[in-house]
Amino acid sequence: MVRYKVTVFTGDCLNSTTLNNVFIKLVGTDGESDRKWLVGLKGASSFVRGAVSKFKVFCPTSLGNLVLIELDKKSLPLFLEDAWFCAKVEVKSPEGDIYSFPIYRWITDSKVHRFRDGKDNHHFGRYSRQQEIQQREEDYRWDAYAEGIPHSMKAENPSSLPYEVQFSFTKTTEFLYTASTGLTELKLKGLDNCKKKWDNIDSINRVFCCKKTEISEYVQEHWKEDAFFGYQFLNGVNPILIQCCTTLPSNFPVTNDMVFPHGQCSLADEMKKGNIFLCDYKRLDGVKTNTINGKKQYLMAPLVLLHKAPDDKLMPIAIQLKQNPSDDNPIFLPTDSEYDWLIAKTFVRSADFNHHQLNAHLLRTHVLAEVFAVSLLRNVPMVHPLYKLLKPHTRYTLQINFLARRLLISDTGAFTQFAGSGGEGMFTILQRSVSSLTYSSLCMPDDIAERGLEAVPNFFYRDDGLKVWDIIHRFVQGMLSYYYKSDSEVQEDSELQKWILDIFEHGFLSQAETGIPQRFTRLTELVKFVTMVIFACSAQHAAVNSGQYDYGGWMPNTPISLQLPPPTTKGTTSEATMLATFPDVNVTVQGMATMWLLSKQSSDFVPLGQYPEDHFTEEIPRKILKDFQMELEDLSLVIRARNKRLEVPYTYMDPAQVENSVAI
Repeated sequence: MVRYKVTVFTGDCLNSTTLNNVFIKLVGTDGESDRKWLVGLKGASSFVRGAVSKFKVFCPTSLGNLVLIELDKKSLPLFLEDAWFCAKVEVKSPEGDIYSFPIYRWITDSKVHRFRDGKDNHHFGRYSRQQEIQQREEDYRWDAYAEGIPHSMKAENPSSLPYEVQFSFTKTTEFLYTASTGLTELKLKGLDNCKKKWDNIDSINRVFCCKKTEISEYVQEHWKEDAFFGYQFLNGVNPILIQCCTTLPSNFPVTNDMVFPHGQCSLADEMKKGNIFLCDYKRLDGVKTNTINGKKQYLMAPLVLLHKAPDDKLMPIAIQLKQNPSDDNPIFLPTDSEYDWLIAKTFVRSADFNHHQLNAHLLRTHVLAEVFAVSLLRNVPMVHPLYKLLKPHTRYTLQINFLARRLLISDTGAFTQFAGSGGEGMFTILQRSVSSLTYSSLCMPDDIAERGLEAVPNFFYRDDGLKVWDIIHRFVQGMLSYYYKSDSEVQEDSELQKWILDIFEHGFLSQAETGIPQRFTRLTELVKFVTMVIFACSAQHAAVNSGQYDYGGWMPNTPISLQLPPPTTKGTTSEATMLATFPDVNVTVQGMATMWLLSKQSSDFVPLGQYPEDHFTEEIPRKILKDFQMELEDLSLVIRARNKRLEVPYTYMDPAQVENSVAI
């Protein structure tokens, strides 16, 4: 008889204990063991939370190289079947070899579950993974949420999601608490039903004073300033719209006299120098707006022209609030009256909120992250290197997106009820955003180059983001080069090819013009795409999500809706007009509470680069992962040192503050 030493690691998450009987079978290249009941000295405590328990399995002869284990559990008489979270199983063979079997899954039934050796990557030969994939295809099914929108995962409610993708108890408790007490925590309770207009700015200030952040307080003090208005296009929550302007759009008839009345410089010359920038909200043109508190809302599709001044500040120099120029669509200028200019900027900020939420935030991070996750979980087995790389970047995404569809954009959702584009309009914007989605715009180096923003000063989103992209790219390149030794191995990996094809079909709706690959032919293509996936699910989401309350908590800076049309002639706007244009009290506080919820970090937050689940068992990948984590730590120190010198610190892409996945 030969002896195998088996060590079982039960997870350390809440409720991971099982009191059921656990059984194991070892399968090797030369045979398999009997199904063995794991009974140890610890007895019933062998599989409690955090337990590490050792057992022995005897076989008549050696099983050769171990390739998989089979685990199952049975409830005791009079006991209910429970859920067990097994982290991993290690087996030491009679020959002294140690095999590690990553599990990191909830086992909730009495079925037999098969897990392969962590080093058994993508060269399986005799040991098919078909059974695992068949089960995953059943667990993770596609669903068309709305026409023209990337597909999502089919689920009836959060508890119907597979255990492995559900929130932890901690996450669930904190999320539900924040969602249900947001108004109370912000001391806004009672105002959520107040449908009155704001009387004055001081009234808004009294509400806002209940909960401030360092940046939101700065926003309150500087929201009227042109320099801060321009700054937000670079380092606010929607830094993906601004572009260098080399030719004025034909529908934006700005003249030299308008923007440089003293002849200090020429618009044409400044465009040649790369000093003129454009923000065009054309996706919002003609969108059907919401009706809130019985009143029609107004959402413009502005064009904004900005100039890089000699002191390197980005200053707005012209705003046209509608796409088609006409006598009743004036071009507003900084030389106009205080409230003409301020209300023009206010309509831009409201347009930016709707554009940001639906395109930059919902579509380009949440929706795409779900597509990447569902395709991974449907098509790629646990021991595949792609699964090991990407699984941490799927954490909580499926449940948070289910909740977003239910709590934010459903018929009774907060966005539907209180945002200017809520209802039919938001789907129009989403569909238009999907139709203009490109692969290059998702890859930060390409996107920055295409928008001509390589040399813009004080662009911290770009500076930090490109560094994070490069670190992720080196990490992915190192990992995938270890597992794939040639382009032909990439081409022949059917699971990998199925993953990208599912993404192309269900995420990008089979639109070849997006530039999204339908298959991978070279390792370099795979490395770039996986880099983009990790970046989108972590750093990019942090950039467009984490600052929502910072920049939106003070409502005048980011009105989620406006309830008067913009002025059609200059000289008619006053402070009273602006206050009447702002959203009602209840709309304001609902927006504040929602942005507070979406900006609040969970206590079980996992930062970028951390792989709590020990899927990588080989020495070289472990070294590559450690180097990745050290590079991120070094960048974090650099960013923090720089932020000490800034009037407004840019923290959203500090790796220590970036969550590993779209989890909120």
